Amino acid sequence: MSTTTKPVNQKAWFLVLPVIVCVAFSAILPLMTVVNYSVQDILSPDRRIFVGTEWFTAVMRDQDLHQALWRQIQFSLAVLLVEIPLGIALALSMPAQGWKSSAVLVLVALSLLIPWNVVGTIWQIFGRADIGLLGYYLQQAGFNYSYTGNASHAWWTVLAMDVWHWTPLVALLAFAGLRSIPDAYYQAASIDGASKWAVFRYI
Repeated sequence: MSTTTKPVNQKAWFLVLPVIVCVAFSAILPLMTVVNYSVQDILSPDRRIFVGTEWFTAVMRDQDLHQALWRQIQFSLAVLLVEIPLGIALALSMPAQGWKSSAVLVLVALSLLIPWNVVGTIWQIFGRADIGLLGYYLQQAGFNYSYTGNASHAWWTVLAMDVWHWTPLVALLAFAGLRSIPDAYYQAASIDGASKWAVFRYI
């Protein structure tokens, strides 16, 4: 009995070469440049002194960095505590099939199409008391809102901005996961008389 071996063609790897070149040019080379600068003290365009890990040691002992890192952790946890439950609830309330499902998916994903720097500009205008809807109506309601003059107002504004921008991503991911569950599971739960909470928890 003779067996024939299938010839191996490695030419397909050349198709990946342009991607590797682009990644190297746009990511790897800038990263290595930053690493090179991080171990040097640049006094002038023509004068550099190698300092090794001196900058890293100074940064790790910087109290301002520690406080900023702790504030960032608090902000991230606050955002996730809002976005994950809200995104899941939104995904559960979205239509599963038909044109309504497609229309809702498009509407939900609209905020994700806006670049992050444009989102900041939109909310910067949105929160102004003179021309922004949020700032104007909060001022009219008697609330002295000023995201530029009050640190707490700025924190809550950035939190609301992040929730508005990224909750749709959580909703789309949760919706995709829900759509991947076979309908037979829901039919079996309905026959068994399972409650909505049991369906949500176990299915």
